[in-house]
Amino acid sequence: MRYPWFMPDGTAGRSATRARIVDAATNLLREQGSAGVTTRGVAEDAGVQAPAIYRLFGDKDGLLEAVAENVMATYVSAKAAIVEAAAADEIDPLEDLRVGWDTQIEFGLTNPAVFRLLSDPDRAMHSPAARSGKHVLESRVHRIALTGRLRVSEQRCVDIIQAAGMGTIQVLLSTPAEYRDPGLTDAMYETVLGQILAKPPERPEERPLATAVTIRALLPRFDMLSDAERQLMDEWLGRVIEAL
Repeated sequence: MRYPWFMPDGTAGRSATRARIVDAATNLLREQGSAGVTTRGVAEDAGVQAPAIYRLFGDKDGLLEAVAENVMATYVSAKAAIVEAAAADEIDPLEDLRVGWDTQIEFGLTNPAVFRLLSDPDRAMHSPAARSGKHVLESRVHRIALTGRLRVSEQRCVDIIQAAGMGTIQVLLSTPAEYRDPGLTDAMYETVLGQILAKPPERPEERPLATAVTIRALLPRFDMLSDAERQLMDEWLGRVIEAL
């Protein structure tokens, strides 16, 4: 979509101009990758003069960060709504996690340029949208912990899921579409479940760990304890989980 050549004044006008530039750059990023996001192309499609891009974003990298943040923020907002609905409707936490896994893989494959931008550890570390996305995953994992089905700490669970998901997307993106393994996503998800879920009762040595993880997840509900007592118990349980 191309916009007419004009530059509105004032804060509202500046915000509108910024939004048009981000929108134009997002379209170019999706269609041509980061190499296709040129100052000239973005300016032409957004209907602005090139200096406006430098004033608002500093340089091309700043513009790309704004684009990645915008796309991720929209995606994360949708994910958060799904998690809230799942909790309200009491959908099984594992079903909700599977929905999140499939959605994340699909996002990475349909937004390869954005995924590659946010795969940069330094960029992801300072991305509000990336942090919000991780918070959504943490919420999903916490719901599983409350059911007593985790065999690892919530943090370890989040790390395993993130590592497996990013690795799966990277492998699929680096493979020509016609040669991709159609069963890789399911296989990796099952591998993740094998690492994070408690085994059946015939393995009693794992019961204390699952119990400790569950109690730690329930701590915020223990209103009979003071904040200091809950904090101390959280520390104790953390040490127990690490030891087990």
